[in-house]
Amino acid sequence: MKFERHFTFGTATSSYQIEGATNQDGRTPSIWDTFSRQPGKVLNGDTGDQACDHYNRYREDVQLIKQLGVDSYRFSIAWPRIFPEQGRYNDAGMQFYRHLIKELRENGIQPVVTLYHWDLPQWAHEQGGWLNRESITWFYHYAEKVFTELDSEVTSWITINEPWCAAFLGYQLGVHAPGHTNVEESIIAAHHMLVAHGKAVDLLKNKLKSKTPIGITLNLSPVYTIDSSFNNEIARRNADGFKNRWFLDPIFKGCYPNDMINLFSKYVHDFSFIKSGDLATISVACDFFGINYYNRDLVEFSAQDPFMYQEAYSDYPKTGMGWDISPEEFKMLVRRLRDQYTDLPIVITENGAAYPDEVTDDHHVHDLERVDYLRQHLQAIAQLNEEGMNISGYYLWSLFDNFEWAFGYGKRFGIIYVDFNSQERILKDSAKFYQRIIQSREIEGV
Repeated sequence: MKFERHFTFGTATSSYQIEGATNQDGRTPSIWDTFSRQPGKVLNGDTGDQACDHYNRYREDVQLIKQLGVDSYRFSIAWPRIFPEQGRYNDAGMQFYRHLIKELRENGIQPVVTLYHWDLPQWAHEQGGWLNRESITWFYHYAEKVFTELDSEVTSWITINEPWCAAFLGYQLGVHAPGHTNVEESIIAAHHMLVAHGKAVDLLKNKLKSKTPIGITLNLSPVYTIDSSFNNEIARRNADGFKNRWFLDPIFKGCYPNDMINLFSKYVHDFSFIKSGDLATISVACDFFGINYYNRDLVEFSAQDPFMYQEAYSDYPKTGMGWDISPEEFKMLVRRLRDQYTDLPIVITENGAAYPDEVTDDHHVHDLERVDYLRQHLQAIAQLNEEGMNISGYYLWSLFDNFEWAFGYGKRFGIIYVDFNSQERILKDSAKFYQRIIQSREIEGV
């Protein structure tokens, strides 16, 4: 199975997970700096203070990206580097991204830039964060400055990465920054993020008249259940509404799903945070649709759960995160999106797997499970494109082992191994496998 010449192969990272240098050149704390310092929030008390030290090593890192042979590199910008205080622009922070983009372009690598990958400035959080409707304005001003400074050199833009995680893991489940546990807050935060997304798209396309493609990235998990019983169908539909439709419907249909409004109304006492015109803003036309795909979800009915479902036992093979390896369900997800939601070009903005990699005595990392995971998902993409599903690009997560949020440095997603003490980088077998696929633009069939 072949990949067309115009298909984009890439790899991806995010600012807080790799940059380090949290106090350099005027950067102030993000909510993740604060959250990771709270006892018990992050495994082993790890923080992103150093991470991969990419901020100081970006030139050598770009050479590693070039060595992979990818067409494109997706990274995110640290908002607290650009606006370390409300209304105060920090050019030293922007200069890092100018230099990074220049280095990428000089090495034939297309920069794809995410505006928000969860590192909200602490100053914004102290004024309510995403719960404050002013956050839409703060994001707009941040986006405007970044667009103005960098748009001419950027290949495409992503507004917000995985608003589900930022809102629900951060404001409802408490396992991500800022660590709140309030359902109503999570719904408000999610809404403000989606409106901020729409405002940024409108800004780039209509006010700034840019031709640079822009979209959003959602993490989507197709939901299945253990049997076709009435109870378990309730569980499946609620889980799908919570994880997928709450974001897909407003973006592509201009409305929130009524069944989920009814479900959330037990916790949301006032929906007046949804203002007139908001849904039209959220559903603004984008140029592509980004999907982060890792696994399916298998659920069953639970009367004790507020949303009436719980995770069910699955006998699928698992990654090191305990997630089902499910490339067939990935294909079903894309077909559903084509049938029910959008004909925009789809970009797989993240896909990958964590495993407990080890370096051998002869300085290799034989991550054969990751190689197999990547092979299965690249085969699925090639098959989907043979069906005319128009997947235009694939960004492997992740370029490096990095700070994996609440798991600290305990989970390794990278195709490049990082020794976090010495900062040595080692290409894993998966990196060499990916090199071969990119070079040949071909993968064997199933």
